[in-house]
Amino acid sequence: MRSLWGELFTRAVPACVPVLTAVVIAAVLRLCCAASSLHLPRHGWGHCTVQGPPQWSPKLTEVSIYLSLLRFISAELTRGYFLEHNEAKYTERRERVYTCMRIPKELEKLMFFGIFLCLDAFLYIFTLLPLRVFLAMFRFITLPCYGLRDRRLLQPAQVCDMLKGVILVICYFMMHYVDYSMMYHLIRGQSVIKLYIIYNMLEVADRLFSSFGQDILDALYWTATEPKERKRAHIGVIPHFFMAVLYVFLHAILIMVQATTLNVAFNSHNKSLLTIMMSNNFVEIKGSVFKKFEKNNLFQMSNSDIKERFTNYVLLLIVCLRNMEQFSWNPDHLWVLFPDVCMVVASEIAVDIVKHAFITKFNDITADVYSEYRASLAFDLVSSRQKNAYTDYSDSVSRRMGFIPLPLAVLLIRVVTSSIKVQGVLAYLCVVLFYCGLISLKVLNSIVLLGKSCQYVKEAKMEEKLFNPVPTATPGKSAGKPQSMFKSTHGISTDENRSTSVTNQPVHQKDNTPSLLVTSNSDQFLTTPDGEEKDISQDSSELKHRSSKKDLLEIDRFTICGNRID
Repeated sequence: MRSLWGELFTRAVPACVPVLTAVVIAAVLRLCCAASSLHLPRHGWGHCTVQGPPQWSPKLTEVSIYLSLLRFISAELTRGYFLEHNEAKYTERRERVYTCMRIPKELEKLMFFGIFLCLDAFLYIFTLLPLRVFLAMFRFITLPCYGLRDRRLLQPAQVCDMLKGVILVICYFMMHYVDYSMMYHLIRGQSVIKLYIIYNMLEVADRLFSSFGQDILDALYWTATEPKERKRAHIGVIPHFFMAVLYVFLHAILIMVQATTLNVAFNSHNKSLLTIMMSNNFVEIKGSVFKKFEKNNLFQMSNSDIKERFTNYVLLLIVCLRNMEQFSWNPDHLWVLFPDVCMVVASEIAVDIVKHAFITKFNDITADVYSEYRASLAFDLVSSRQKNAYTDYSDSVSRRMGFIPLPLAVLLIRVVTSSIKVQGVLAYLCVVLFYCGLISLKVLNSIVLLGKSCQYVKEAKMEEKLFNPVPTATPGKSAGKPQSMFKSTHGISTDENRSTSVTNQPVHQKDNTPSLLVTSNSDQFLTTPDGEEKDISQDSSELKHRSSKKDLLEIDRFTICGNRID
């Protein structure tokens, strides 16, 4: 039957070709007859005027039909246009292409700098924090020997370090009651689509935890270090401490479930779950590129992407540790995991590049804005090293990016201690050498970051905000007092401020002395010079609205945590 239909088809097609050709020729002749009734200029068909209804003259000859058809074809072949008549439009399109080509380089510079900032804050938990806790305990124990020279038993920074260390130890011992193996087999028994939904829910929950967690920790630090003379307006240090412990413990369990789900995806036979999880990154493009973004919103999203990428790197490290433990630390199995790790990292980088390229294209944002974002992060780091700093640089990174290292550090310590068994003197010696190596890495990373940050601050011309501080002002309002009044009031010269090193220790100021820094000095970011925006002629209300959106550091970093997009 099939051969019969094929034979009919092969015979019918050649027979239909002449008929179709005749129909086409008839249609062309009819079109030419209609065109012959139009009075066309000699230079083409550009300005045709119809003189009444078409006159179907029986005296129409084949020569006129041929000439009309030839004239139409000639006009189509020789028709021209000039792009320089709309030069501004095409120049803008070309600049958009160049901006998209610059986005990967500028974005990865920002990501590279931000990831090392997160690494510095993360290494601080393992290296310098234990030493600072030891020094604070030593001061507390030996305090009766020196007498009470100050009303404070411990400095505010030492109190915060003690609280961080106690929370870290308590949550570490609480994590021993969570069975990682049982959680792995429980997740592995679920269907693929259910795991995909669970992973998406975990990502949303992680952002919510990060957004609210830093507020809990900041409330604890301020409650523990608030001057006692002031009127009590809090519920006490103990309730805040238990809230912080509960938050860190729950957030660590959440990250453990994320790492377990990723481990199940790596160990699945058909890799379908891993493919679905990677495709989830591309769904993120759909939810972000078609929205309107200002510079502030893009800055928040960039910080969130930095935090997300660094967290994924730590999760991949945990997955590799668990898999290597199951295969008795066979180095050959590491090469089995290596392609999957590269796929996850490459998908993250590709999604970030495509997302930021189209967001900048649709919102007319230049690629130079990423250097401004980088200068803002550098300003946070440099300002936290000043003599009159009001926060630690690890806390400033947490507030700016929404990256809270305590839960992630608790989980990593739990996984490392359960995966690696330390037995014998030689093993403990290796642990000590590894700890010394971590300290060396932390110090080297901090030195390089500090040098680069000073360079970025100088390039952005933000040194005046560091060395010429202004009196405390309300958020959203600029200080109206000149610098000379500030110097005469406090008796501090500009030269003395300029000679202050950014690595000096902070000095406690009395309560009756106004702060030398703005309430959120690093939150007042100097973007492009104001002169570039004075040329834009708009309504007064629109100018007022844009001026409120212009400076990136006006974002309250104590509340956004890099995750909220307005």
